[in-house]
Amino acid sequence: MAVFAPRVGYDLSLLPRERCDVIQPLKPDFDTFEAAGYAAKVAEEPGTYAAAIVVVPRAKAQARDLIARAAQVADIVIVDGQKTDGVDSLYKECRKRGEVLGSFAKAHGRLFWFSGGDFEDWRAGPARQIDEGFETRPGVFSADGIDPASQLLVASLPNKLGRVVADLGAGWGFLSRHVAARDGVEVMHLVEADHVALECARTNVKDARAQFHWSDATNFKPGHRVDTVVMNPPFHTGRKAEPDLGKAFILAAAKMLAPTGQLFMVANRHLPYEATLREAFQQVEEVAGDTRFKVLQAQRPSRTRG
Repeated sequence: MAVFAPRVGYDLSLLPRERCDVIQPLKPDFDTFEAAGYAAKVAEEPGTYAAAIVVVPRAKAQARDLIARAAQVADIVIVDGQKTDGVDSLYKECRKRGEVLGSFAKAHGRLFWFSGGDFEDWRAGPARQIDEGFETRPGVFSADGIDPASQLLVASLPNKLGRVVADLGAGWGFLSRHVAARDGVEVMHLVEADHVALECARTNVKDARAQFHWSDATNFKPGHRVDTVVMNPPFHTGRKAEPDLGKAFILAAAKMLAPTGQLFMVANRHLPYEATLREAFQQVEEVAGDTRFKVLQAQRPSRTRG
């Protein structure tokens, strides 16, 4: 059996671990399921599974792609999702294409299962090209265009960032390509938890100085001190804002920076990051912003952060 895109906390306890492939490109979730004894993979194996479960993500194009991939390799496809993520519309569309064998709806969710049907047109096509020639894929952050917060951060960066720069939560490489144009940069660490986004970054940042890391940024260790960290950290994993995720990025940045190092980050204006920054750094200031976003510079990480 294959299980597509389950997040941490999704209950697979009734499935035999030795017969279950977990298809998950997000590194923290991948590691969690692998540690629990499941065969974690970034993509499904060629061939046929007896059944597949698709856990519906928020992005419609990504959900369709997962269902199409599951239908290609499994005899029966089970779709599990929330109504707020569009599971009802997927149910209606699947009824038109395949044979829906059963359905169960309760509270805010729906589970249905089907067999057969042609879903080839639901497959994600070739990478999409957006502004500045960047390539993205469905489901990655800001797949439809350059994120305005990241644009503000790039416009606020000084010309000199030091020899070694780390881009935490690098996504498909927008910040890093612009960092590469700054004077004196010799090494760029692109750290990204989404394997799909990181593969896009490899295409978008064709630079010998770039080092690509499929890793959870909150526990990434570069092996040497970094002069500058740039980041537009995620602040949610679902629909609810989770500022603690951004705070974990800040603490990770402080730990990897040199004693004279600096952090440049952009965030939604309402997110409360300043207190964490002041705990982790000796100097913090807002260097740019508008009504929606703020660019924060933090310098000289506190010694206690290592």
